[in-house]
Amino acid sequence: MAVVDVVQGELPLVLAMPHVSTAMPADVWAALNQTGRLLADTDWHVDRLYDGLLPGASVVKAGFHRYVIDANRDPSGESLYPGQATTGLVPTTDFDGAPIWAEVPNRDEIARRLAAFHAPYHAALSAELARVKARHGIAVLFDCHSIRSRIPRLFDGVLPVLNLGTYDGASCGGEVQSTAWAQTSGAPYPSVLNGRFKGGWATRHYGRPKNGVHALQMEIAQRGYLADEAPPWAFDDAKANALRRHLKDLLDALVETALETTP
Repeated sequence: MAVVDVVQGELPLVLAMPHVSTAMPADVWAALNQTGRLLADTDWHVDRLYDGLLPGASVVKAGFHRYVIDANRDPSGESLYPGQATTGLVPTTDFDGAPIWAEVPNRDEIARRLAAFHAPYHAALSAELARVKARHGIAVLFDCHSIRSRIPRLFDGVLPVLNLGTYDGASCGGEVQSTAWAQTSGAPYPSVLNGRFKGGWATRHYGRPKNGVHALQMEIAQRGYLADEAPPWAFDDAKANALRRHLKDLLDALVETALETTP
């Protein structure tokens, strides 16, 4: 299995996809219990949802499942949302709080996975952002995610379809955030800016607007493009095509803004 897949583009936008893969080494699969093997917390079909929306955008995609190690968590293991329920660097439960391991990974195993999976993914993402910034003087990281609409352990009620996160405005410049939010809130879907999902570790780590790197996270409720938020997690073409039109407008607007604000 490839740890990371990179498609280099000529635009100042990098799409990151840390949670779309269902691949994992045989020994990791063997250590999961039956709940873990459902892989329920996958960002199902997010790569298909964004495919072809913006020819020329770079794409950096993790080739391993988030249960191997979560590429959108702080490598130190520090929580992104202190005081709130979440999953860790190597999750011990699924989003609903059910244990996922028959054999829980120990500290040495987590360190091995950090070196073998987490570090190479971020080395590739960092390199691509640097390449794009060197070419344009600016780089925009758009971190692509999805999640079920109802997960009582993580949030109350029903999640809006479009959840834009900019770490409360710290991970991108004001004009970039305004552009992204105007497109997001203008789409015919419930939406929120910096609600329950403000941006994961990648958004917070790479977003350095004063240095010309802007980072945003889009968390999409899966009812927006799946037939049902349950196995077999079927892609709904009609729903997805409607959503894709608005995602394309959003990405196009971000590129236009980036080019206009290039130092």
